[in-house]
Amino acid sequence: MGQQEKVARSLAGAVSEEISASLTAVDAELARRYPGDPGTRQPVHTVYVPGDTFTSGTIRSWGDQALQALDEHAPDAGAFAAALGIPDELAAPVRDRVRAKLEREPVEDLRIDFEDGYGPRPDAEEDEDAARAARLVSEAYRDGTAAPYMGIRMKCMEAAVRDRGIRTTDVFLTGLMQAGGLPDGLVLTLPKVTYPEQVTAFVRLLEAFESAHGLPASRLGFEIQIETSQSILAADGTAAVARMIDAAQGRATGLHYGTFDYSACVGVSAAHQASDHPAADHAKAVMQVAAAGTGVRVSDGSTNVLPVGPTHQVHEAWRLHYGLTRRALARAYYQGWDMHPGHLPPRYAAVYTFYREGLEQAAARLAAYVAKAGGDVMDEPATAKALSGYLLRGIDCGALDTAEVARLTGLTRADLDAFASPRRGGLTVTAP
Repeated sequence: MGQQEKVARSLAGAVSEEISASLTAVDAELARRYPGDPGTRQPVHTVYVPGDTFTSGTIRSWGDQALQALDEHAPDAGAFAAALGIPDELAAPVRDRVRAKLEREPVEDLRIDFEDGYGPRPDAEEDEDAARAARLVSEAYRDGTAAPYMGIRMKCMEAAVRDRGIRTTDVFLTGLMQAGGLPDGLVLTLPKVTYPEQVTAFVRLLEAFESAHGLPASRLGFEIQIETSQSILAADGTAAVARMIDAAQGRATGLHYGTFDYSACVGVSAAHQASDHPAADHAKAVMQVAAAGTGVRVSDGSTNVLPVGPTHQVHEAWRLHYGLTRRALARAYYQGWDMHPGHLPPRYAAVYTFYREGLEQAAARLAAYVAKAGGDVMDEPATAKALSGYLLRGIDCGALDTAEVARLTGLTRADLDAFASPRRGGLTVTAP
């Protein structure tokens, strides 16, 4: 054992106690502002459907249209691989999983749109559409046809449409309450936020609704849509998006980048408005840093190039969407928008390829970390957390199976949850 070292100290215990006491407020502030990832499932995309066209069959219709596009334009694994550039060894398993996903759960997050995709309407018409949306969402959750997450995007807090946005939110939420209560997967999206005070105003609206219905405080959360330059950099030079997260008082669940409104705001010409433009990269990088550790997730935007027409044209649009999605995933933007059923095959192909091509390496590194086996990479606890998160995201979306991850890592789902986040839980996900 060797000679036992003599331990000597110079400072009294009171010094440590005094330092700890001086940092008590900082400790509490860190815990409040940076609670870490919530541990719930994050959808890989959000699908937007105008409020007047949403029906009980919308989700299944999107799945069926996507399946038709897949079978028509990539009828086998070889055609799928050639169209998107998927490695040959992954082509068959990825296509099979994409097809199964489109049959089982084509949409992970659905937003019924009462903003840009809906436009200005007479109050009576929007009231009726909002009430119908509430009824259909409630019915979908009751009969098992709902997406894991569903909700609305109301009009924003700007003066011209503020009252209408408040009214639609009230009608929709009231309809849900009358139909049996708020579903667990409910999501609200507040668009075109420019000032933190607009977030504060929306918090007041939700507080008033919770009070009116005797709901627990902070039962209602919401996403903040970043569509203006002022939401990134305020007039005083501060990062306004960070102040918006604070203004949400713990209710913010996501920051969603609005590709085309933001691009237009900073003067990008229409031909160059895209999620990989340098202006977009800057905005999302600021969003990412502002949200880090807060439990607020960041979502990429969309592409407006629709996969329609002859096969060569569909393949071109698919390759664009696939490439943008893979690029986003590498930058840790795990969610984006899909605007057309034809976007679903390349979305899931990109997501599934991303997780399947990295499965064995991630599993081996995590297993080595757990076993303290060393190897050619020395990972730290933070990396183990990232590796677990990677595998869990793959399981949640259907790219990976719980059993194959357990076989490669020796870890259960609960083990992965514990590594990824102490808060992890949320929606139950059934592995394919």
